Amino acid sequence: MKSALILGGTQFVGKRLVQLLIDDRVKVTIATRGLTADTFGNQVTRLRIDRQDAGSLEKAFRDKKWDVVFDQTCYSSQEALDTLKALKGKVKKYIFTSSQAAYDFGTNHKEGGFNPLEFTPFLKTRREYIGYVGYQEAKRAAEAILFQNAEFPVVAVRFPIIIGKDDYTNRLHFHVEHVKEGKTMFIEHPDFRYSFIDSGEAAAFLLSMAKSDYQGPINPGSEEDISLSELIKLIENLLGKKAIVSAEGNPSPYNLPGSWSINTSLAESMGFRFTSLDCLLTGLIRYYS
Repeated sequence: MKSALILGGTQFVGKRLVQLLIDDRVKVTIATRGLTADTFGNQVTRLRIDRQDAGSLEKAFRDKKWDVVFDQTCYSSQEALDTLKALKGKVKKYIFTSSQAAYDFGTNHKEGGFNPLEFTPFLKTRREYIGYVGYQEAKRAAEAILFQNAEFPVVAVRFPIIIGKDDYTNRLHFHVEHVKEGKTMFIEHPDFRYSFIDSGEAAAFLLSMAKSDYQGPINPGSEEDISLSELIKLIENLLGKKAIVSAEGNPSPYNLPGSWSINTSLAESMGFRFTSLDCLLTGLIRYYS
């Protein structure tokens, strides 16, 4: 891999991925709306695009080619189709940042739990996908568009919840802060279980997928999952404080409609190893506290 296009690349995992590619001496192009500044200086080429404007993609990608595209910012079936058309004949492999949300609510999902080749997508814009159920359909439909229509190999990386010191969403930090400061929070379903992955390992996994011969969906992340009640207990033990949980509290950002956790045995069988969930969460809770 000598050249890469990243759709996104200025925040969180995308930012980490850009740095890994630069360190690997890959010629990097980032394509964004240009609203978020980056710190890469003259180490990258920048293109201005709007994922909801197909014409902007055609214009930005005209007369250009890359070995790999990393799609970090696709949130609709229409965007997936428009991007495929704009990149036709211009890339050799497509790494799509998908989500464990592609699966039904539940735990221990393996890759076969959702087959994008058997899913019938309807063309919609990102504004037509509402809430978590809409997000689920958006990722499913985008995967279906890519796998059913792409003329090049596609990898759909079905990430669990991504956490790290650079997590701008502050969702894990919310829980640590509330316990530390004695704030009341509301956890709707304390027994729902979720999977997680470290942001640095997420970026490294994307790069590894680009270098590999693998194509298809794949689940990366810590092998274990955890319930919200177990997460709160871990925070309590590490901080030596009792959480205040009631219906009148601030709602947890992890109040999802159901459990979402994945089975990572396929990635592990390919030689990938991820930080244990207990170690990952313990380190971050101590960092936030």
